[in-house]
Amino acid sequence: MRKLALTLSALALSAAMASAEEIKVGVSVGEHAEIMEQVAKVAKDKGLDIDIVEFTDYVVPNQALNDGDLQANSFQHQPYLDNQIKDRGFDLVAIGKTITTPMGVYSAKLKSLDDLPEGGKVAIPNDPTNGGRALLLLQDKGLIKLADGVGLTPTPLDVAENARNLKFLELDAAQLPRALADADVAVINTNYALEAGLNPEKNAIAIEAAESPYANIIVVRTADKDAPWAKTLVDSYHSDAVKKYIQDKYHGAVIPAW
Repeated sequence: MRKLALTLSALALSAAMASAEEIKVGVSVGEHAEIMEQVAKVAKDKGLDIDIVEFTDYVVPNQALNDGDLQANSFQHQPYLDNQIKDRGFDLVAIGKTITTPMGVYSAKLKSLDDLPEGGKVAIPNDPTNGGRALLLLQDKGLIKLADGVGLTPTPLDVAENARNLKFLELDAAQLPRALADADVAVINTNYALEAGLNPEKNAIAIEAAESPYANIIVVRTADKDAPWAKTLVDSYHSDAVKKYIQDKYHGAVIPAW
């Protein structure tokens, strides 16, 4: 009887393993990749195997998802996705929120934004949504004023008032930590700041308010939004285990958005 029970258990395990579904999820390096590793552990117990694919930019993950090379991605906020859909015609949709990563202003030269000199160099992301997010942060801190009605994606051309005559350097988001050697300040997304050894709580001289509209999201092709694996992916991300990991690991630099 014991041998029979062991045999049946082995067969059940084999059947479960055989029936496990596998998906590829694209993430950006840093906290998105680290958190997805924890999500994968939870999902595995739910019969979903997650193959994590890391990217070093913000452009390829949506193209890869739209082309079918990925089943989901987790790296962007809704305004960025909306802009990508508008510009590139992607048939993608968000299915759940993940984390909020407050954008910060960093400097290797200054201790405060009050010290930013006349004609100071300010490095910001060169993509429309994160660049706009950086400008909105600078406006919130009183350094510039943007034209009315610019929404969430202003550009340097929308700067209506610039009392200190700041010069904006638009660079690839991943390169911004390196710009600290030349620019007076750089406005950096949290994932790239953490990757460069910068802690938003300790190293930023200014940081985005908690009431930001830039919560990150899990994205899939529209045709897959109701797939069972998509629900399992979101449920696994929204688990207590993953929330605890985020809170213990990042100490407020990354915040659960659900």
